Amino acid sequence: MKVKERFLRYAATDTASEPDSPKTPSTAKQRVFAEMLCDELRGMGAEDVKISDNAYVYARIPSNVKRDIPKIGFIAHLDTAPAVSGTGVKPRVFENYDGGTLEIGNGVSIRPEEFCHLSNYIGQDIITSSGDTLLGADDKAGIAEIMELCEILLCDKSIEHGEIGVAFTPDEEIGHGAALLDIEGFGCKYAYTVDGGALGELEYENFNAASCAIKVHGVNIHPGSAKNQMRNALLMAIEWNSMLPPAETPAHTCGYEGFYHLMHMEGDEELATLQYIIRDHDAQKFDARKATVQQITDYLNQKWGAGTFECVIRDSYRNMREIMEQHMDVVEKAKAAFEANGVAPIISPIRGGTDGARLSYMGLPCPNLSTGGYNFHGRKEMITVEAMEAMVNVLESIVRNA
Repeated sequence: MKVKERFLRYAATDTASEPDSPKTPSTAKQRVFAEMLCDELRGMGAEDVKISDNAYVYARIPSNVKRDIPKIGFIAHLDTAPAVSGTGVKPRVFENYDGGTLEIGNGVSIRPEEFCHLSNYIGQDIITSSGDTLLGADDKAGIAEIMELCEILLCDKSIEHGEIGVAFTPDEEIGHGAALLDIEGFGCKYAYTVDGGALGELEYENFNAASCAIKVHGVNIHPGSAKNQMRNALLMAIEWNSMLPPAETPAHTCGYEGFYHLMHMEGDEELATLQYIIRDHDAQKFDARKATVQQITDYLNQKWGAGTFECVIRDSYRNMREIMEQHMDVVEKAKAAFEANGVAPIISPIRGGTDGARLSYMGLPCPNLSTGGYNFHGRKEMITVEAMEAMVNVLESIVRNA
């Protein structure tokens, strides 16, 4: 089975995670996929294949050389983002792309005017969804690339390599993916997550991240007699949001610039809730953002009365650059592997997170590599067959030169 066929098969499997679930995995369908991958790994001849109670998949490819080579790992995540449906994914393959608009279905199109990177893929085979779901390249493509690597190494004994660890984690998209990974049992000196975007991406720094939940308590009175008595929680929630810097949102920032992002709001006159994420690459600026959120809350509680506004901030993950700067050899190995396969490395900060961030702080240095995909988490997600094939070659080069 080649990487294209693997990906098409995996993408059709629904593995969306559930943010409000207290369990790991947050959805039972992730375990179904995990068991499928375990069966494939056993069928290839991988060793020590197992699935944990929390649906973490582990496997090992033994060394085939006598010299001492550090054990390295490759990691990808089972789940897809819950914001767009992952049920009934029907991948479409546009062979020999001609440079025009991709009409992928359900009235959804991917236009060159909208996505300038399309011009780079003329003549290649592009895979998309059918327009009514996401595609799931984040991170089914990473899994397919790692699985293809495993089969190559297990079938082609001429490729000399040390011991290889493989792990697939649940719930990365809701921030829980690395939490229960058995670092000691995994036993790798370092690892790579294969969870990035455009071919060539090599990332070893990411946002510091936190979630922020705001709850606003109002007083509801009949509108006919509400004067000087009603305190509309919805309006007070709008007031809270209006005190954030208006230009510091995802739509107005790029590169190293941080943001406040309102993800969800709901309520009525009596109770309103706001859900945010807070992001910044710089640790001091990140702390300042959290302080700003608390200052707004304190100010409005002074204005409207103690307890009117509740604010809960929870840190999610930290910028892994602090750790990776002590292990730049791991980054250099990946950079050399890209270059050896004619792929220009794109070293840039992740404007998001990755399992590798938490794993690096847990003692496993773990930069992030591209999968070759674009437009993740939406209906216009796409990836090329050629990019996935190139990533398999890059992973193989990392193994050869570990």
